[in-house]
Amino acid sequence: MELTGYIGTYTKEESKGVYHFTLDTDEKKITNVKLAAELSNPTYLTISEDNKHVYAVSKEGEDGGVAAFAIEDNGDLTKLNSLTLPGSPPCHVSVNRDKQVVLSANYHTKKVVSYYVQEDGSLQAEASVVEFEGSGPHERQEKPHLHFAGFSPDERFAVIVDLGSDQVYTYLVRDGELTKANVYKTKPGCGPRHIAFHPNGKFAYVMTELSSEVIALSYDEENGSFQEIAYYSSIPEDFTETNDASAIHISPDGKFVYAGNRGHSSIAIFKVNEEDGTLTFVDWTSTEGNWPRDFVLDPSGKFVVAVNQKTNDMSLFSRDEESGRLTLLQSGVKVPEPVCVKFMKK
Repeated sequence: MELTGYIGTYTKEESKGVYHFTLDTDEKKITNVKLAAELSNPTYLTISEDNKHVYAVSKEGEDGGVAAFAIEDNGDLTKLNSLTLPGSPPCHVSVNRDKQVVLSANYHTKKVVSYYVQEDGSLQAEASVVEFEGSGPHERQEKPHLHFAGFSPDERFAVIVDLGSDQVYTYLVRDGELTKANVYKTKPGCGPRHIAFHPNGKFAYVMTELSSEVIALSYDEENGSFQEIAYYSSIPEDFTETNDASAIHISPDGKFVYAGNRGHSSIAIFKVNEEDGTLTFVDWTSTEGNWPRDFVLDPSGKFVVAVNQKTNDMSLFSRDEESGRLTLLQSGVKVPEPVCVKFMKK
């Protein structure tokens, strides 16, 4: 089977925009890394549930926003349109399953924006623009730094993660408009970055960039609130160099949590207790490159692709579904300035 993946990048040096690649699951090899669309700094992207559209953050002159693309048969992307606001581009974008609402989170402007989507997949207009306030004790927490804006499992809520104020917000989504519902506050100075929900909808796991921890949370789908279960370090106790934790993902079967480490250059593996949401550490796996900004599990959960920003490459691993451990299959696959990696759905 051949799977198509997309890579968001910085375009500060060699990159030209969004790239696509093929994962041959029979040959267990990544091939055909090619430019899919030219775009300035498409550092994060998302793929619609029906595999027809890609939404990517973009920079246009002095403005930043989100661009909508149609996916062609050969994997190339055709731009439909884009909507921008003054200031730096967002750092995260997501789309709900029925492709009615797109969300973006902006690290620099303190804003989360929701967009209406037209029938052809293009962006129609901004539905809500929410500006946040707050700060934290760390030197990088002088103001809100919104790093994630996605959806709860039932998509009634937008879930917003703010590295700058150590908070995870839930906002009720009604016809694309956002209304504040609940706030969970982490330990001071953690710098929460991304969140991943367990397939059972009862638990969620937050990656903290500044403290390099995974926070296990219980989730109440009725009111969108979180309750702390426990904190787990994503790096070894004796690792004293700088580590900025990055992405967090859960295996499709819900049995394992994977957490990326920039600095330690690894993916930490945790086994999930599906009764109470607690985690047990399993292992660290080197990403075979420097500064793993993101990684992704393929739709089957049998493979993992990690992208290393500072070494301009990606690595492919097989995943043991019983132990959760990763085994290197391929490394050093060149791709310029990679930041985000996603697979099309089955």
